[in-house]
Amino acid sequence: MENKEDKASKLCDDHKTEGIKYRGIRAMPFIIGNETFEKIGTLGTISNLLVYLTTVFNMKSITAATTINIFQGTSNMAPLLGAFLSDTYFGRYKTLAFASIASFLGMAVLTLTAAIYKLHPPKCSTSDIGTCVGPTTGQLAFLVSGFGFLVIGAGGIRPCNLAFGADQFDPATESGQKGINSFFNWYYFTFTFGVLVSVTVVVYVQSSVSWAIGLGIPAGLMVLSCILFFMGSRIYVKVKPEGSPLARVAQVLVAATKKRHLQLPDDEPRQLSLFNYMPDDSINSKLPHTDQFRFLDKSAILTPEDQINSDGSAANAWKLCSIQQVEEVKCLARVIPVWASSIIFLTSLVQQNTYVVFQVLQSDRGLGSGGFKVPAASYTVFQMLSLTLWIPLYDRVLVPSLRRLTGKQGGITLLQRMGIGIIFSLITMLLSGLVEKQRRNLALTRPTLGIAPKGGAISSMSGWWLVPQLFLTGICEGFNCIGQIEFYYKQFPENMRSIAGSFFFLGLAGSSYLSGFLVSIVHHITSRTEAGDWLPEDLNKGKLDYFYYLIAALGFINFVYFLVCAKWYKYKAVDETIELSATGEKQTEKLIV
Repeated sequence: MENKEDKASKLCDDHKTEGIKYRGIRAMPFIIGNETFEKIGTLGTISNLLVYLTTVFNMKSITAATTINIFQGTSNMAPLLGAFLSDTYFGRYKTLAFASIASFLGMAVLTLTAAIYKLHPPKCSTSDIGTCVGPTTGQLAFLVSGFGFLVIGAGGIRPCNLAFGADQFDPATESGQKGINSFFNWYYFTFTFGVLVSVTVVVYVQSSVSWAIGLGIPAGLMVLSCILFFMGSRIYVKVKPEGSPLARVAQVLVAATKKRHLQLPDDEPRQLSLFNYMPDDSINSKLPHTDQFRFLDKSAILTPEDQINSDGSAANAWKLCSIQQVEEVKCLARVIPVWASSIIFLTSLVQQNTYVVFQVLQSDRGLGSGGFKVPAASYTVFQMLSLTLWIPLYDRVLVPSLRRLTGKQGGITLLQRMGIGIIFSLITMLLSGLVEKQRRNLALTRPTLGIAPKGGAISSMSGWWLVPQLFLTGICEGFNCIGQIEFYYKQFPENMRSIAGSFFFLGLAGSSYLSGFLVSIVHHITSRTEAGDWLPEDLNKGKLDYFYYLIAALGFINFVYFLVCAKWYKYKAVDETIELSATGEKQTEKLIV
């Protein structure tokens, strides 16, 4: 008969392993609650920033879109620095604590820009669109300082929150493995729920009641987020930083370069002839030797000049690296080409949060006969709703069905899941182009419904026609984005998990910068042609559908590239054992994807 401790271990993973007491599910309300309030507080505001900048700060559409792309790109680039600082110096707990406070300060500054009239330009009516007064240098500087605090907050929260939650489970137990695997899907579920509330209730208050109140609510929620996070401090597992994992990567590259003229041994298995040392206290799994990136193996060639310490480690890690350290670097090197494919994929998702808002502003947003108009930024709720419905459907219905067909625990591999997401993104952009063409044609050939807040006639096409593409975007995220997060977490060495958490956001950063570049270059080139600007202030005078088709074409090329990477990729394996995949699936070192 099982004793009570065994039962507790299986139910909540609340037990000690090597002196660490894992709380498992007990810590989840504090971590996920912090994440939920943080997302309600920040993402809803960010989704409505485009409207805020064009209506309150009187920015032109191109300027506002470029500003948002730069801000989001920087916010998504910052997690790489945050992950480095977390893994090297501060640990995930302290990083999250500092970042949560920074996010609150950022929201407080944005609230002040709306509440104090001297911190934003005078209001501009639709009849004065061409003569609106723009923001002063001081007003812009104060606004940018708020963005700066939000960037700092994103830099700490995004790479650490997911990994910090996974730290609460013991990966050495079956219950811990199941807890981690389930945590990824349900973490994203609660995150999406938070965004749903944000882009409906908060956005409505901002757009229809008051920007000051609408921005003040997220600031208050950020206070709750901080309080909830600190309330769980006594029960968290706080993994101490082990030093910079990027330094270990640099050591392999430097040592391999220094020994580039040496010949690798011909005997098999080759790893028996190379320096093979692994510290007893290492948190990383023992990795088997692989033949990819063989030139890196030269860093593990032991020469007469190399000296060994009494504990078996290399005296100079910049001249001699262990084969374990080399394989850890290979894990990173294998992931990078796959990660590169995410940039163009995510570019298609970025459009659903920028130019779709402008489309909605020039569409019929009426709901019912009472004159109520749905806020433009609230249409992204359908993207979140789609994802919220899709996750449990995929986890509870589709995966079991696929498991029976394929015999795999997760139904399909992570790379297959990501590839399906890319296919859905192509369909989404093609559909977006067709809908925009119809919206513009109705605006030019049928009676219009007035003038949009930023100028341009409002098409008689209902904004509901934009909902299908937003639903498809949610499914894209359900396949590719969640697949990416699991993929990075499982394929990176254990000491790089904060960096793994930042990789998804690094892809988002690349997509935001790429989107901003495409918007600027397309606007610059097409504005000089006889056909006219594709992306003017008034979408009825442009060719936004052509821009969507351009992204779809880039997406198809990217899909071909992804297939090549997926065929070439070798999943991370554990030496002399069988690896558990991101969905609990047992796999050998080589998988067919």
